[in-house]
Amino acid sequence: MLDESALWRAVAERDARWEGMFVYAVSSTRVYCRPTCPSRRPRPDRVTFFARAEDAASAGFRPCKRCRPDTASTSDPAIKRVRETCSRIARSNGTRVPLALLAKAAGTGEQQLLRTFKRILGISPREYADACRAGSLKSALRSGNGVADAAFAAGYGSGSRVYERAASILGMTPARYAARAKGETVKYTIATTSIGHVLVAATPRGICSVAIGSDAAALQRGLRAEFSEAALERTDGSLSSAVNAIVGSIEGKAPDPRLPLDVRATAFQTRVWRELQRIPRGRTRSYDEIARRIGRPGAARAVARACASNPVALVIPCHRVVRADGTSGGYRWGAGRKESLLATERA
Repeated sequence: MLDESALWRAVAERDARWEGMFVYAVSSTRVYCRPTCPSRRPRPDRVTFFARAEDAASAGFRPCKRCRPDTASTSDPAIKRVRETCSRIARSNGTRVPLALLAKAAGTGEQQLLRTFKRILGISPREYADACRAGSLKSALRSGNGVADAAFAAGYGSGSRVYERAASILGMTPARYAARAKGETVKYTIATTSIGHVLVAATPRGICSVAIGSDAAALQRGLRAEFSEAALERTDGSLSSAVNAIVGSIEGKAPDPRLPLDVRATAFQTRVWRELQRIPRGRTRSYDEIARRIGRPGAARAVARACASNPVALVIPCHRVVRADGTSGGYRWGAGRKESLLATERA
């Protein structure tokens, strides 16, 4: 499965881009839903994710009567083909499925499937499979499994392979990932700004989360989902300088916040995020331009995903990345907020 923290963010934000890619089930109600279901959001500790509605039904959950996840469909055959291929990859439990077999099952040619996959998702089937394996590994490590057991369960074959690729898979060593939030305190506070509530959280090493939303309680639930093993402590004093810098930036009264960070990132995400921090205040770059600047021309969709995965709004200014035609495009914390931030910075 994919990284559960990313899936939970999609659920918390009702992100339509994830529609058809997974469903979530709630243990207390025994109901499963689409990511965009309008029902009240459940507690993160009661949620289980499934790649397909059929998998949730097989596990004993019934479809939600509001969002009807069992009737989800699309008239676009290309999107349907990609969704079915994603489900096939997710069901492989980490075993590498050759492109030829995926194409044959999808009823198309290898190159056509590859092009369609990249056009719709911005990545190749192999990269999607890698993300599935990485998500399974992260879930197993967070559950307390040893590195060797977690690696085997995720389909890596051995712990040594995980250690060799730890930087790109986890953004840190497996041991540090597994223990990252266990036994440590994550301090946070919530401020009110012109664009909504802003949650700022930090570990002793630096800022680990900056999230924006209209519901303070939902922001707290999202933080709990991301740092489920940590002790969360709400505070104001110790984070006042960071909050003042971030709020001042939002309101156009202070320069970009330059704060120490403690965030998990793949090598690709790190390159993208560093490039975003080079965009001058009041200026924008297109996804294509960012891709070229990091030496990955043609990876605009992957850049967009890296922007959507940014855990620290404003400190890493992903709102300054726009579409090639100059329109603002999507924003993890709401397109309206993105436009408001850009307007303030241009003033």
